[in-house]
Amino acid sequence: MKVSTRGDYASRALLSLALHAEVEGPTSVRDIAERTGLPQPYLEQILLALKGAGIVRSKRGVGGGYILARPPAEITLSQIVSAVDGPISVGDFGEPHQDGACDHEGQCVLLSIWADVSDHMRAYLDRTTLADIVSMARGEAPWPGA
Repeated sequence: MKVSTRGDYASRALLSLALHAEVEGPTSVRDIAERTGLPQPYLEQILLALKGAGIVRSKRGVGGGYILARPPAEITLSQIVSAVDGPISVGDFGEPHQDGACDHEGQCVLLSIWADVSDHMRAYLDRTTLADIVSMARGEAPWPGA
């Protein structure tokens, strides 16, 4: 799986909101863009998709901006990526025929491996929450692979 730019930017924007959640009220798109180094026009589109998925809420007008719609512990990487990119998968490599037969040498075993990789990746993203990432960013938890 390749994490898209949209998935990366969405994750970074939400991490910024979570890291600054103690600040009262919404955070402007401009402030999120400045803290994360993300382009504001693109960030606006991403935040709208996250709002549509119920991950953030917005307030319009003076003092407006975005806040998390749920606690960081209830927002998973899977939800974030799916909100901006659609369903998560390693790729679409097809499926074996209904009787289990395959057309080409090695096809079935590789289809099984790709399905297993996709399941593991999805499980990892399902269990990794925004709160986990906040803890890592603050040095309170080890980074993956550390």
